[in-house]
Amino acid sequence: MRLEQVAEAEEPSRSPLGSCRCVWNSLFLCVGDMSHLDKYMQGKWFVLQLAVWGLRGVTGVILANNPLSGVLILASLCWASPWQALLGTLGAFVSTLAAVITGQDSAEQDVANGAHGMNGVLVALLMGVFSSAGDWYWWLLLPVGGGLRDIVFLYSALSSLLGSCGVPASVFPFNVVTVLYLLCTGPHNPYLPHHRVSPPWEPEPNGTELAALEVTQGVLLGVGQIFACEALGPSLLILGAVVLYSPLLAFHALLGSAIGTLAAGLSVAVHHDFLYSGLSGFNAALGCMAVGGLFFTFSWTTHLYAVANAAFLSAYADIAFSNLLGSFGLPALSWAATLTTTLLLLLTGNLAKYRIPAQQVMSPEHNLRRRRQCDTEEALGGVNTVM
Repeated sequence: MRLEQVAEAEEPSRSPLGSCRCVWNSLFLCVGDMSHLDKYMQGKWFVLQLAVWGLRGVTGVILANNPLSGVLILASLCWASPWQALLGTLGAFVSTLAAVITGQDSAEQDVANGAHGMNGVLVALLMGVFSSAGDWYWWLLLPVGGGLRDIVFLYSALSSLLGSCGVPASVFPFNVVTVLYLLCTGPHNPYLPHHRVSPPWEPEPNGTELAALEVTQGVLLGVGQIFACEALGPSLLILGAVVLYSPLLAFHALLGSAIGTLAAGLSVAVHHDFLYSGLSGFNAALGCMAVGGLFFTFSWTTHLYAVANAAFLSAYADIAFSNLLGSFGLPALSWAATLTTTLLLLLTGNLAKYRIPAQQVMSPEHNLRRRRQCDTEEALGGVNTVM
């Protein structure tokens, strides 16, 4: 009799509905922040913990926080350039390890969330992108190692300074260290030469015709350019990594890139190369993502701020910085999105009530569910008080 009951209990799990439910539950464990993985990794080998922290740092570049998304992004970088993938991997894990060894992290959560690894990835990638010595130039590892060491201390210092205002240090360390490196070396350095960056107005004048397909492709490449990737296939894989973390964040990434490319870039007639390569869209994508659900709870108010303020302001500021810094042969990097997001985080008034404390930031969908739950609890508390 008991065997029959066991067989009946197992039969629903073998049904198509039960199998679909198991698959759905397994997929659900792979999306969002995967906070359950952090609990599972407690007490595990340090190497395994470091791997998870480093992968979170890789995704932090594109404002995500999912280790599996980090795997997809590293795969996309390897697809585009194995040398760049190697530099990005070293940047993520060496900077995270340096933060642990030196104890410079302002809180343990900074390391676990990949805050140091995020800046390390960008520093290593951009040093490789701007190097004119070609791929597999091993001497480049010396300044990469020095830059990774410096961003650990710079991040901790800026976290203490900006933390008093409730603003994250974000990628300020990456922007500062990369500009200092390019200023120290110069285009004609005998050991560490780099490409001179031209401002958008310097190439020969634009034509009057645009290739619609290439402009559309530029919108997609705007997401890939966050990792200095100019290939369409790897850029789509990077976008897929963002979808795995948060479809809402991926939507704002594409929306911001489209605004930067189709609206801001065309309105001021930037050179077509900037439109086609995605360079006009990646800062707008970052600004739109940051305000459209990550640092602020998603609503129609924050969505309009993300479009009207963050995306447009980041795009136009990026063009201005590109013209200004390009006059000195320097790239604009992500100064536009970083400064724009910081200004919006410092705003008071209607937008401030949607702001999420830096230590509580999770995926936009999770932030939205948490906000709704709090509103429901407050409403029920008010009803109980009246009764």
